[in-house]
Amino acid sequence: MAKTQLNVRVDEDTARAARERALARGMSVNRYIEELVRQDTGEVGHSFVEAVADFMKQYESVFAEEFDGGAPARAKPSGGEGRDGAREGRR
Repeated sequence: MAKTQLNVRVDEDTARAARERALARGMSVNRYIEELVRQDTGEVGHSFVEAVADFMKQYESVFAEEFDGGAPARAKPSGGEGRDGAREGRR
């Protein structure tokens, strides 16, 4: 799709927020604004998939480390239970 240049004037706080949000998402301000407009015009599903893909690229190594090459991490026992299911302090 051909691109068109669009000049927009915003106050400094809005410009700063746009830069910070774009940086946090690992994308340009241009792409960030484009995504916001797409979401507002009903292309949320497509934007969501792109955002998830970007997220997975950014955190791929974290997931790989956490889940040890694809094997799900084991949940830690809750409520003070030990490995055998017995509550701590009541053996």
